[in-house]
Amino acid sequence: MHFNSFADFIAMDGHGLYVWLSYSIALVVIVFNVLSPILSKRQFIAEYKRRLKREQRLRESRTPESAE
Repeated sequence: MHFNSFADFIAMDGHGLYVWLSYSIALVVIVFNVLSPILSKRQFIAEYKRRLKREQRLRESRTPESAE
């Protein structure tokens, strides 16, 4: 396919809106598919750290303190 100018390339013979909109939607979906697991992993790790700290505090509070 040959275009005479960059404006013709963007217009895509009158179909530019649909072409560029579909490319934009595809790009958004791909970015979401890449970022979603990364953000979920960060959230999981933060939750897991909080849970470990809470369990450690509970264990420390349950152990009888040695009498001096």
